[in-house]
Amino acid sequence: LMEDQPTLRHQLPIAVAQAVEVLGEAPTPEIAAFAADMGAFAADLEPFLPPKVDLRGSLESVMTMLMQVGLLLAYPELKGDDVLVAAVQRSRSAKHGDYQCMNAMRILKKLKADGKDVQSGREVAERIKENVPPNEVIADLEVAGPGFINLRVNTAFLRERLGRLLLAEGPIPPRVEKQRILVDFSSPNIAKEMHVGHLRSTIIGDTICRLLEFCGHEVLRTNHVGDWGTQFGMLIKHIFEEYPDLETNPPNITDLTSLYQAAKKKFKEDDDFKTAAREHVVLLQSGDERCHRVWDLLRDISRMEFNKVYTRLDVHLEEYGESFYNPMIPGVVEELQKSGTAEDFEGAVCIFQRPKYEIPLIVVKSDGGYGYDSTDMAALSYRLRDLLCDRCIYVTDAGQAQHFYMCFDAARKSGWTKAAIAGREAGRADAVLEHVGFGVVQGEDGKRFRTSEGESVKLIDLLDAAKDRFAAGLRERVAEGKSQLQEDEIDAAAAKVGYGAVKYFDLKNDPTTAYQFSYDRMLDPRGDTAVYLCYAYARLQSIMRKGLAEKEKDAIAIGKEIGEANGQGLIMEAPQERALVFELLQLEDVVEKTVEDLRTHRICEYLYNLSNVYTDFVTQCHVLNCGDDSLLRSRLVLCKATGDVMKACFHLLGMTPLEKM
Repeated sequence: LMEDQPTLRHQLPIAVAQAVEVLGEAPTPEIAAFAADMGAFAADLEPFLPPKVDLRGSLESVMTMLMQVGLLLAYPELKGDDVLVAAVQRSRSAKHGDYQCMNAMRILKKLKADGKDVQSGREVAERIKENVPPNEVIADLEVAGPGFINLRVNTAFLRERLGRLLLAEGPIPPRVEKQRILVDFSSPNIAKEMHVGHLRSTIIGDTICRLLEFCGHEVLRTNHVGDWGTQFGMLIKHIFEEYPDLETNPPNITDLTSLYQAAKKKFKEDDDFKTAAREHVVLLQSGDERCHRVWDLLRDISRMEFNKVYTRLDVHLEEYGESFYNPMIPGVVEELQKSGTAEDFEGAVCIFQRPKYEIPLIVVKSDGGYGYDSTDMAALSYRLRDLLCDRCIYVTDAGQAQHFYMCFDAARKSGWTKAAIAGREAGRADAVLEHVGFGVVQGEDGKRFRTSEGESVKLIDLLDAAKDRFAAGLRERVAEGKSQLQEDEIDAAAAKVGYGAVKYFDLKNDPTTAYQFSYDRMLDPRGDTAVYLCYAYARLQSIMRKGLAEKEKDAIAIGKEIGEANGQGLIMEAPQERALVFELLQLEDVVEKTVEDLRTHRICEYLYNLSNVYTDFVTQCHVLNCGDDSLLRSRLVLCKATGDVMKACFHLLGMTPLEKM
């Protein structure tokens, strides 16, 4: 009967499960016997019982769960097969609905391979369609082409969802299990200036942190600065030679780059200096007070320079340099040896992971010293077993990927990622280790971005050049009466847009690819740029201000009123109105996917697309002069909701938009 009657396939498993639950509440001998029979029947029907659909999730996740129920009910015999995992994605064109389910063709292939008599993908799709349970979310299911199922979301459901957004005065984060997540990013070297090579790690890492924080995770923003090693013996020895009266007449060391280059030149050319530099490394590592004072001075000066960049970029980190982990290395190495993860090899201690990796990790060099491998393994041990992180994300250039994959595999082999380690909560999954590798920043000639002299571009110079170029254009607009800004507001506005433009121009690219840096393209007010988006946001705010001043309509108050009424009062008769509401509700899905795969450019794609959908809306649907009070209220609220979502996206990207330009 269940095979022949789709309705029965929906109702019988649910009815029997409910009956067993009720029978268990009245245990008389007669009912107990009947309950036992019903319990056995319920067990037989369990494969047909659809999973519960949580309508509180993101739009795409709700659509996916509903289609998952339809798939399980339509083809219970395929339960557990990959072809039955709901594949729902957003439609590329509105004429194909809002979403598409792509499973039918894969199921057809599987059924034919199993010798089933099935004629077409459309036949499979129709069966899936029949088994999707009645719900308040899907307004229409249509089988199209060779077996696509086009899904259209109920407008009433969209209205209710936007009401939630209005009530929250911004987008609602995805519902996730809260975790402690460490993000290792930026990581400049002490005594060296930050250059353009640090740009991507710093801003990609910051955006990842902002996304995770938006979702409610505890995020440990970690700056693994290079503050230990041979170079410090070299620098300290050079400073002692250049400033012999260091104790009584301390130097004002500000140009660390020149200092480092001079010390490096000596180290290469003078064998006696090289020997003395290595001796000073040993002195520093053994706690020599005089060496430590100079080392602290170098770190303090470097931090001041780093903070000039971080302040401009609005990036916040906690510093845990290489020196922090140095005391931990001997214990970690000993443990790796005892567990068999590391072994002695030609006087060194190595971690071999053949055949996956040809080269080993060297945790103790043949001369007894420690290097990057030693420090990174000690850092992983601390992060996983002391900080008890659920997830560690490393953001560096792609060239370091193999090194970190080797470290991650060694940590897993040692059992450090296991959920059962001391202190981790029961039921937690194993810790996840990830590397986000990024491509290089190139000049417009396609080569690595450098100054005309062939030097690395200082990051602070790059940022200030963007600000100054935008300020010059803004002054012209103010002088011509084309801007709402006053002369004394230009510098602050130029800093926000200029620094934001550098970030956006980088972040809009897939992190894994290289890109060509261009001030002209970056500051273009047209197209996919921060400048265009800032102007779009400022125009939106201008409409809301005019709505209050000219029409006495407070979009914020109206938005709260409509939000409390679950979206009642929102008018979505024009296709552009519905398209805007639908787009506003996509951010939850976008964030959810980005937090999972860390492809941060997806946020930029969403923000740019939203601004285009909004522009189409205000072009086709008059807001202030629509001639109808209810329509004016509704459209002002759509402007407000768009502003809230755009502002949230700017924040995720580390940008501050202007209310007027």
